[in-house]
Amino acid sequence: MADPATATAAHAPLTRVVLGVTGGIAAYKAAELARLFVKAGVAVDVVMTGAATRFVTPMTFQALTGRPVATDLWTSGASNAMDHIEITRGADLVVVAPASADFIARLAHGRADDLLSTLCLARECPLLVAPAMNVQMWSNAATQRNVKRIADDGIAILGPGSGDQACGETGDGRMLEAQEIFDAVVASRVPRVLAGRSVLVTAGPTFEAIDPVRGITNASSGKMGFALARAAAEAGADVTLVAGPTSLPTPAGVDRIDVVSAAEMADAVFARADRCDVFVAVAAVADYRPVQVHAHKVKKRAEPMTLALEPTVDILASVAARPNAPFCVGFAAESQDVVKLGEDKRRRKKVAMLVANRAQDALGADDNQVTILDDSGAHALPRADKLVLARRLIAEIAARLPGR
Repeated sequence: MADPATATAAHAPLTRVVLGVTGGIAAYKAAELARLFVKAGVAVDVVMTGAATRFVTPMTFQALTGRPVATDLWTSGASNAMDHIEITRGADLVVVAPASADFIARLAHGRADDLLSTLCLARECPLLVAPAMNVQMWSNAATQRNVKRIADDGIAILGPGSGDQACGETGDGRMLEAQEIFDAVVASRVPRVLAGRSVLVTAGPTFEAIDPVRGITNASSGKMGFALARAAAEAGADVTLVAGPTSLPTPAGVDRIDVVSAAEMADAVFARADRCDVFVAVAAVADYRPVQVHAHKVKKRAEPMTLALEPTVDILASVAARPNAPFCVGFAAESQDVVKLGEDKRRRKKVAMLVANRAQDALGADDNQVTILDDSGAHALPRADKLVLARRLIAEIAARLPGR
């Protein structure tokens, strides 16, 4: 099993962030971002420009964070009157959301004429900015030069997104949603242990049609597979997610392919398996499908109905049996004898690593408890949120890859 220090390093937790807010209508989203940080147990020190206070009051952020809000370079809350230095000391990072065109220009040229721009120059921690501006302002050559310059200086750019803007226009320049920024900030803390690797993940159920309105499926939400795709992308991998029917949103940075049936999932996987380094088969693929698919709805009758079924293709075993197969990871949801049946499945399918869990504890839930099975035995992991667990599993996979 991977060294515990390696596994737990999969996610360096946030303890304190500095949230910079500049002037713009998107400042209201910063309030939600502050709330998300606080909900995650992160201490938030908010620094606002004068323009930002015209859109959202400092009292709003103070109420959300439980901490004083800094707005003025010349009115210090620090004991040595050095807010522009002291505020970022001990912080994990600074994130500016929204970051206006004017503020990005000041960063690009090293200006320090207010508290926020000054502390950004004096910081010792990473800086991330989420641009927010009118579509023409964003596409302006000067703005693009400034964005490139700060990116070259090592400042992370989050977004912007595209869509309807407060000015009534539509296009690039819209600030990312608070949840997207929060997720990107968290992802920035994850070591890129899969950088340069290609990962293929399957997730969700499949649906095997009986007629136009009925079918055979599994009770899978897809949450674990989507969490693993997200965790792999956070770790720097090029991720393709083959998803069965589910309404879950696509994780940032992940290429998604939607399928319905086991046959469609197999086709999508087989077309890409030779080009990936890691294949993680999380999907709850139907084991059987109807031999006959009726063109029209089958009418209900009083007598019993007999449905002839045939096995579907074993996607995981087929990929694992290929010459030069990728590193294959299987999942097993069992209702009893989890470790024994999971190990039987691992050996039968000839995969290096399998993750086993009790089906009744995991289906549809936001958390899970799993056991990793490999050639060295069974390794139980504590119950955790599925995303936390996914990050741990990605660290375990990375530690086992040849030439890591």
